[in-house]
Amino acid sequence: MGKISTFTVTPEESRQRVDVFLSSVMPEVTRSRMKALSEEGKVLVNGKPVKAGYKVRENDSVQVSLPERAPEYPEPEDMPLDILYEDTDVIVVNKPAGMAVHPGAGRISGTLVNALLHHTGGPNGLALTGAPLRPGIVHRLDRDTTGSLAVAKNDRSYLSLARQLKERSARRKYIALVWGSFKDDEGSIDLAIGRDPVQRKKISTRARIKRRAVTRYRVLKRFPLMTLLELKLETGRTHQIRVHLNAVHHPVVGDQVYGKRAIPPALPKAATDVLKGIRRQMLHAWSLGIEHPATGEHMEFRAPIPPDMQRLLNALEKGTEAECGHLTA
Repeated sequence: MGKISTFTVTPEESRQRVDVFLSSVMPEVTRSRMKALSEEGKVLVNGKPVKAGYKVRENDSVQVSLPERAPEYPEPEDMPLDILYEDTDVIVVNKPAGMAVHPGAGRISGTLVNALLHHTGGPNGLALTGAPLRPGIVHRLDRDTTGSLAVAKNDRSYLSLARQLKERSARRKYIALVWGSFKDDEGSIDLAIGRDPVQRKKISTRARIKRRAVTRYRVLKRFPLMTLLELKLETGRTHQIRVHLNAVHHPVVGDQVYGKRAIPPALPKAATDVLKGIRRQMLHAWSLGIEHPATGEHMEFRAPIPPDMQRLLNALEKGTEAECGHLTA
């Protein structure tokens, strides 16, 4: 259980932003952390969740829920890693399904960071520029999304990779198997998204506070009832691809959060049999292109299609050789 603290606003404290107010009465917690907690719905004023910009008033009852503190650094854990590339500056891994990238609320072990700390010999083997619970982590993948992810082994690499992501010079391509048939062979989805106003763990196009998000898509292959897409992100919002595809009525196959669908009776039996055993979204970070932080050389990495996704593609090909197993950009 986390810690719940409640404060009453005095006349002198009135008219402050709630994140400023909380960081002043709880100086051990930074304002940025208070802002993040408000975005997660963990800051209440008079019993109702508020955003960080809310201006407190005299006699307001302000409550904040702080999750249990995680250790300063995650513990190294001996877990297998699928390493696509490694040198003294970067590690590129093929992240499996079911593994979170880094520890978070209620989760302090079993993550990619825990495995990387064991592989590199402790915190000094990864960049320390970022947050303590995320050493070396510059970008993330959802827990059940597979594929290529670059990790910085030193601060120079961290700053370089972060810059490339911000400037969009890092090239990330995903493939997704989605429900339905896209009308156009290629196009873009330009829909602002943010935290859902009701289901706070979800991202939505209905959010009160939204940020622009753009996803480009290209059809790789059409199957009966499904389409295989290549996707490129112009922005990197949380759950962006999954939310965008659901918003245009083509949710990712297997997604248990956004656009979950029953298996249609018309789906071929071979594909139905495979799909019954799938409990995650068919989304894979297939290709990653970066400029090497030290040499400036352009490097491109490919993560093989994961077995569950490949089995479904093979089944959709009706037992013939799956050409999707030999995709090229």
